[in-house]
Amino acid sequence: MSPTDASQATIDWLLDSDPSIRWQVMRDLSDEPEDVVAAERGRVATEGWGARLLALQGSDGRWGGGTYQPKWTSTTNTLALLRDLGLDPASERASNALSQVREKVKWNDHPDAPWAENPYFVGEVEPCINARVIAIGSYFGQDVQVLVDRLLGEQLPDGGWNCEAENGSTRSSFHTTINVLEGFLEHERATGTTEATEARLRGQQYLLERGLLRRLSTGEVVDPAWTYFFFPTRWHYDVLRGLDYLRSAGVEPDERCAEAIELVEKRRGDDGRWIMHYSYPGEVHFDMEEGEGHPSRWITLGALRVLEWSSGHSPSK
Repeated sequence: MSPTDASQATIDWLLDSDPSIRWQVMRDLSDEPEDVVAAERGRVATEGWGARLLALQGSDGRWGGGTYQPKWTSTTNTLALLRDLGLDPASERASNALSQVREKVKWNDHPDAPWAENPYFVGEVEPCINARVIAIGSYFGQDVQVLVDRLLGEQLPDGGWNCEAENGSTRSSFHTTINVLEGFLEHERATGTTEATEARLRGQQYLLERGLLRRLSTGEVVDPAWTYFFFPTRWHYDVLRGLDYLRSAGVEPDERCAEAIELVEKRRGDDGRWIMHYSYPGEVHFDMEEGEGHPSRWITLGALRVLEWSSGHSPSK
């Protein structure tokens, strides 16, 4: 089988799936007309995984009976997944679901916490969690300005963010930083404002200066698990997530991305697919993949669009 045939076989395999995958393949890999992509995206709200997730929202506006807990069926994790699926924010079902969240959901998983009565889009105190709410709220057209302002004031001197800063940490975390970067980028796109751009670019440099996976001080790989890929990523960092952020932000890859891009290519199987190496423990609403050790459409989609982004550029230049 020629490389071209293998590529087309992989695309066909991706298209033989849920609307949430199909519309992104059409947009990012097969260059379908915009109206075709939009029509397929519109099916996410009414068919397949997106429709199933929307139907699980409780009368109290929450999923899983909680705001951030339990993992991974809570309101925050479900909304983040709906964003990953590409649910059209303008759809009636999305609008109705988000109205329920905005009007009813508070951060009262821990009733004694000082932020327990905060409305959902006012957030709580952890930068990682608040960053995810910024991404969710911005994507779905909600006002999250108070959280943007808060995170702008929590950036650390090295350019990133860390949930442990309140406990004295002065060094940033890849996990927290990638969540903030994604949140700020989504907010910029949704509002057209650039108030967070300078902070986002500094955070972006934090990742790039470390080659997306290494310690600046010693050059060691921070966590070998980051060289394997996951879906959903939840709040966790991995190399593919870092690269996909750079792709989405329109960053031109340079030598600082080279090792990470090579790692993505290295993980490709002979069948042109990428497997799910691990899954994070915890309850899920339902399975969307075959599981660990099996080819993953989500990871394959992400890897292929990262490699498409990097093609035509020479990371060594």
